[in-house]
Amino acid sequence: MKKILLIATLTLASFTIQAQHMKHSATNSSDVKELANFQKSPKYMALDKAMRELWSAHMYWTLITVDAFFNDPKGLEAKLNRLLQNQKDIGAAIVPYYGESAGNKLAQLLTEHIQGAVPVLKAAQENNKEALDKAVKDWYANAKEIGTFLSSANPKNWSANDTEGALKMHITHTIAYSVDILKGNYSQSFGGFEEALQHMLHLADLLADGIAKQFPEKF
Repeated sequence: MKKILLIATLTLASFTIQAQHMKHSATNSSDVKELANFQKSPKYMALDKAMRELWSAHMYWTLITVDAFFNDPKGLEAKLNRLLQNQKDIGAAIVPYYGESAGNKLAQLLTEHIQGAVPVLKAAQENNKEALDKAVKDWYANAKEIGTFLSSANPKNWSANDTEGALKMHITHTIAYSVDILKGNYSQSFGGFEEALQHMLHLADLLADGIAKQFPEKF
């Protein structure tokens, strides 16, 4: 268990640094269109950093909780509670822009997202295809609901295709590396986790960009 915690921590740290470097490199490249002025402001950079940290934590604690579900039942409750706190933190992050009601709604939907993973993991563990198919279908439905909620808050900058697609892909990635953990294919699972993390960092950037474009006076 200590090994998976160490690998996950190192993977998260190195990959976040790599993603930030790629983003800054793109900013300085003459081949890439110059970013809008607000994207260079300290307030925007702070927002983007906060979003990346929140969604990176979402990925990290999801990974740790999945592993605990299969391999560390005694540690599961504490890790799950920490993961659930992350959903509240993400909801709180949009309160300054969309209000407390919207923040609470996002936190609720994300909490349901975490709760929806449980029947997926249970069915996979029991090799129950019928239950797994239903659980996965329900999980994707929740992703659509979250994506629709985000799009309704900022339709000009967060298209339903982008938000729903990103969240559904997140579930696809999570299922893939969770199955690898279940099977004990840890090297492969961490490769899948890295791919999932990269994808989630793109979502964090999308959210930060959308907020800044919708509320330019704040940046």
